Amino acid sequence: MTNPYEVLGVGRNATDEEIKNAYKNLARKYHPDNYSDNPLSDLAEEKMKEINEAYDAIMGQRRNAGQNSSNGGYSSGGSGVFADVRNYINQNRLEEAREILDGVPLANRNAEWYFLNGMVLYRKGWYDDAFTSVSTACRMDPNNLEYRNALNRINASRQGAFGGYNAGSYGNDCSVCNVCQGLICADCCCECMGGDLIRCC
Repeated sequence: MTNPYEVLGVGRNATDEEIKNAYKNLARKYHPDNYSDNPLSDLAEEKMKEINEAYDAIMGQRRNAGQNSSNGGYSSGGSGVFADVRNYINQNRLEEAREILDGVPLANRNAEWYFLNGMVLYRKGWYDDAFTSVSTACRMDPNNLEYRNALNRINASRQGAFGGYNAGSYGNDCSVCNVCQGLICADCCCECMGGDLIRCC
């Protein structure tokens, strides 16, 4: 393999942050989506693969050299790129996590990618999209308990988000049920009082 530091354009003594920034800049530049309907698309995909491999190699070497960090929240398995995404999610740095995930070419998006993508969407409160993404992860890796538990948690959040009796306090939430109830009440008032809403209510 080519020297991974040369691929990213950094020196061996570069900090982790400098390496991550170099990776992000190159991923932005060579992402295959930028070259759709372009004769250079195959070249860009090959370059993106090389960038991902170089980043994984450097971060893997550094992790093995100093195994002194432990973090709560999502476990830090997987490749260097995905381990960084998990760390960003744990720190609630969702835009940075999203940026790394977007840099992974479609061909390399495995079950862990869909799981982590779902976790970013879940943290943003986009439960339907999160459910779809984590469902895909579960289909790709049906025996993964982490993915299964996350899917159940997201599903529970979706149930709460769409009204029902656990949606929140009745007086000040704006669920679909309350809106319909209000419209029915207003319609009844108009019919029984000939539009005199003040006396009816």
